[in-house]
Amino acid sequence: MKAIILAAGQGTRLRPVTLTMPKPLVPVANQPLIAYAIDMLKAAGLTDVGIIVNTLESPIVGALGDGARYGVNITYLVQSEQRGLAHACGLAKDYVGDEPFAMLLGDNIFQDKMTTMLTEFASSDSEASIALGEVADPTRFGIAQIEGNRVMGVVEKPKQPPSNLAISGVYLFRRSIFDAIANIKPSWRNEYEITDAIQYLISAGKPVTHYTISGWWIDAGKPDAIIRANQLVMGDMPYTPPLEGDNIVSSEVSSRVVLGEGSQVVNSVIRGPVVIGAGVTIKDSYVGPYTAIGDKVTLEGSEIEASIVMKDCTLRGITGRIDSSLIADGSIVESSNKTVPVVHRFILAENSYVQL
Repeated sequence: MKAIILAAGQGTRLRPVTLTMPKPLVPVANQPLIAYAIDMLKAAGLTDVGIIVNTLESPIVGALGDGARYGVNITYLVQSEQRGLAHACGLAKDYVGDEPFAMLLGDNIFQDKMTTMLTEFASSDSEASIALGEVADPTRFGIAQIEGNRVMGVVEKPKQPPSNLAISGVYLFRRSIFDAIANIKPSWRNEYEITDAIQYLISAGKPVTHYTISGWWIDAGKPDAIIRANQLVMGDMPYTPPLEGDNIVSSEVSSRVVLGEGSQVVNSVIRGPVVIGAGVTIKDSYVGPYTAIGDKVTLEGSEIEASIVMKDCTLRGITGRIDSSLIADGSIVESSNKTVPVVHRFILAENSYVQL
């Protein structure tokens, strides 16, 4: 069984970060968002993965390559015009052939790996199966109406929701989905909705089943959601003992801290869970829980907590604590003014420069 991951969107909700970086490459705990979808597929034995991008010049192609580093075989499919999830799915018709296939969104992260759902679909009598997760505000999601294990209907962002079970971005289909897509019309936003295609199957009497996910799941489409996803992923990090060694000088490094190759910590305090990439220098600083620091970052004379700092950044001499921030590649944040507020929050695009 093959799989496709949709990764052609513009990521407008995550600007300014996505002005120069596709959303699926935004790191969570120092792994790109899309890597979590790949890992979930690989765990279920699905290693032939088609990734739908908006152009073969996309940085996603350069970052993931042929998939060897992730243990999968990647084929790239182009959706040059974004006309909805069903439109993207339809582009994979030749790639998946006559076999059942999985479709995942490239910007969702799940605690539940859904291995049972992914491995048992091919031998089931279902024409489609969808992963559902409970949500507090079902008016913001595609919502399913269910009876037992059957899905009786789906509706996009209903004013009067039939349940609180939202379609969470993991779908399993047979070839009949392509006939369904060919028979639906664009929605009010001029997109071909996958919910309409699923509803077409239901209305045609095709069995559509569901899987209710356990644990947390995040649609990581906005800065706050990315930061929250980072916290949830790092919250699941296993225990590791406090770090010691020649690269840790006059410092206190707690348990659940990952320190990359060639990184050093001098006269600093690090309290996990924290993930630190390779070639990082941390000096005279405090790094608090739920912080992910990318490769080749310099942090001097500063405090940071519950934040994501991407590669090649410099944070120096910041008075007060940086909190719940998302700082993209190559950004510089430094202070020459000591009369600044005691807390800072930044959502910075690539190569930003901030002087306080």
